[in-house]
Amino acid sequence: MGISVSDLLTIGLLVALEGLLSADNALVIAIMVLGLPKSEHQRALRLGLIGAFVFRIIATMLAVYLIQLAWVKAVGGLYLLYLSWAHFSSGRSAEERRTPPQAKPWLGLSAFWATVLRVELVNLAFSIDSILVAVAVSPKLWVVLTGGILGIVAMRLVVGQLLALIQRYPAIVDGAFIIIAWVGIKLLLEFAHAVGWVGFEIPKTISLGLIAVIFVLSFLYARRQGPAPAQAEADAELSAVLTNTESDRK
Repeated sequence: MGISVSDLLTIGLLVALEGLLSADNALVIAIMVLGLPKSEHQRALRLGLIGAFVFRIIATMLAVYLIQLAWVKAVGGLYLLYLSWAHFSSGRSAEERRTPPQAKPWLGLSAFWATVLRVELVNLAFSIDSILVAVAVSPKLWVVLTGGILGIVAMRLVVGQLLALIQRYPAIVDGAFIIIAWVGIKLLLEFAHAVGWVGFEIPKTISLGLIAVIFVLSFLYARRQGPAPAQAEADAELSAVLTNTESDRK
């Protein structure tokens, strides 16, 4: 099996496409994992990553049948809209609302494994577009798998950064759930288009642009609100240490 420059360029393109198509996926996963104790975040993400690898390999081989899974988008969209509705209709104060709800047992599973299962289901709902695009870009199975797997690794890194950012600025959580609501609407519209209920699709560039605008506005608002109390104390302690160190040098 020869590897050409064209194959390498195609893999790079697939990684970039995966990153663009998975921006909303990464945000949803970050919010879901935040409900677990901080010590379990990385373990949940690792298991989610393994599951994503397995699903990607199987689904790529069965890509021609994925169009029949349009119902997955409907279920995923409804679930994401439920998450957003539950967040904003809880009646809690802004500070309480921005504290991610604790993960709970589900279907007889512990809170941890229930969260991992939800992450896998979200991966399933979001992966359909990515796989179909990848198969359309290259007919070579190994190229599609390599690009997809590297793209998943890149998404895992993005999720880690989002977790750190949300923990530092909790006010971003409200904006994140607005994005989650929009993603839910987008998935339902894609399902409606797939079954012929509507005759249009929302361009990926418009969807991604809207997500970026909401996230930037949320981040700017969160910056004005300031970091989480624990983070603010840590920053103050670090600043004091640096100031004392600088004074000792003088």
